[in-house]
Amino acid sequence: MRRRQLLALAAALPLARADAAPYAAVVPRPLVFPRDHGAHPEYRIEWWYLTGWLEPAGGAPLGFQITFFRTRTPIDAAHPSRFAARQLLFAHAALADAAHGSLLVDERIARAGFGFAHAAEHDTDVVLDRWRLKRRGDGAYESEVAARGFRLRFTATPTQPLLLQGEAGFSRKGPRPEQASHYYSQPQLRVQALLSRDGREQTAVGVAWLDHEWASSLLDPAAAGWDWIGMNLADGAALTAFRIRRRDDGGTLYAYASLRRSGDVRPRLFAPHEVRFEPLAHWRSPRTRALYPVAQRITVGERAFETEPLMADQELDTAVAGSTIYWEGASTLVEAGRRIGRGYLELTGYAAPLAL
Repeated sequence: MRRRQLLALAAALPLARADAAPYAAVVPRPLVFPRDHGAHPEYRIEWWYLTGWLEPAGGAPLGFQITFFRTRTPIDAAHPSRFAARQLLFAHAALADAAHGSLLVDERIARAGFGFAHAAEHDTDVVLDRWRLKRRGDGAYESEVAARGFRLRFTATPTQPLLLQGEAGFSRKGPRPEQASHYYSQPQLRVQALLSRDGREQTAVGVAWLDHEWASSLLDPAAAGWDWIGMNLADGAALTAFRIRRRDDGGTLYAYASLRRSGDVRPRLFAPHEVRFEPLAHWRSPRTRALYPVAQRITVGERAFETEPLMADQELDTAVAGSTIYWEGASTLVEAGRRIGRGYLELTGYAAPLAL
């Protein structure tokens, strides 16, 4: 699943006209490619979310994420001004370096248009202030981000078919039918990268995971946030799992998991009662005092996995996007005491309940 609190952006904008068109509803339909790799401006929120691990030449492993978000604001699409912020784009990038105990984070935000920011509809091609994520004709993704503290340029090449989450890309996020998104993943991306920081350039290789998701309504009013993992297993399998947490007691309001073995096209899907998240270790942020379960035991069907964070402090505060605070951490996946994969664990709604 994936995620973000774009409502804070829309809340700061002028109110919509009474006759403004409603947001598009998410209903089951076949996803069509390459069109559905592109933007869906009629929906309220959308994200292209790429996370992964890098192995720099001669260096320790690093976690990285490059994320682009699009939100349709309440401003009427028929508003005559070219400056009307009908669509907003924002992005963030992060580099987790456990060897130096640092998390480097940067972000951007702008209204779409004027050649400065855009999200193409025909295929993945998102640009924001010289940050870019583009899908090539051969299916590989190219990205370049010049961030505060580092510069990353990479190519991420698919090694497997697309993974359609939920029922053929229709992904439930709660007990009500409208609490859903269109959602697919691209796991097991082979990465070749050039990383620049501290005046040095390093080549690196790695494995990444991309989520593309769009919706108009996600969270139930009773929900506080979610816990989510996307894990690339060493044997080529791909594991997705999430739970939506309740505001009142922190229990599970809704849950989902999928596990696709290497060589398969379709994943095995797990019902909410087959998925369980249990905290194993917590970390309290010295900045926000939020308490995060940064290591977890995740039971999916008959299998039990554990996550281990690359480092405890992987809290992000996206200040330009309404001070959204969450934990997004490079993590190792363990089963029966053996490390079997790598990916990311995401924890939202711990600093404050989300409103999506």
